[in-house]
Amino acid sequence: GCLPMCGHGTIGIVTFALENGLITPREPGKLRLEVPAGVIDIAYETAGDKVTAVKIRNVPAYLAEEGIRIDVPGFGPLTIDVAYGGNFYAIVEPQGAYAGIDALGAAEILRLSPIVRTLVREKVEPVHPLDPTIRGVSHVLWADAPRAPDADGRNAVFYGDRAIDRSPCGTGTSARLAHLAAKGRLKVGDAFVHESIIGSRFTGRVEAQVELGERAAIIPSVQGSAVATG
Repeated sequence: GCLPMCGHGTIGIVTFALENGLITPREPGKLRLEVPAGVIDIAYETAGDKVTAVKIRNVPAYLAEEGIRIDVPGFGPLTIDVAYGGNFYAIVEPQGAYAGIDALGAAEILRLSPIVRTLVREKVEPVHPLDPTIRGVSHVLWADAPRAPDADGRNAVFYGDRAIDRSPCGTGTSARLAHLAAKGRLKVGDAFVHESIIGSRFTGRVEAQVELGERAAIIPSVQGSAVATG
């Protein structure tokens, strides 16, 4: 089935639809979209007939689980947190067995991530506080320090059966914002420039603190751009 939310997909489809005249916004520069996870607000910028930036005000994001300990055969122990940003993410920060994205490499990320996801699923099954159909860890986010001096973090996001996101991942960035905010490492108004494994960027921001059922949550925003090819 489809994911509850996809950030980079939203940026891409909004860009394509606007540039090809498939939609006519009631108010230029603004859109509202319904996705399986809820309703999201879009702000976009243009230059001539091209969309230069799309900003998503995403569904509420929150830290769902923390301190999950797993032992990955042939790799070592890991302590993992789970956060929701439109999908549930197992977040792996640098620690003993995991020295960072470059030390691991794409091939190892592809090999290890399904194992990590399975082990986390055996320990916890997070359920969205307001929508019980949204449940379970679907993605693995390997976090790291940024490469560029003007960025704040880097990731490699694994999803599906065998894929690494070429973007910094919109829902992954949202989950990471919620994770860092819950840990006291970001506050309302803070921006977070997020790099992907290949260096593409999104700018995330903690827009507000909210409650999601009985959970403390944030409203994250994610801004990026897309280019139609082919």
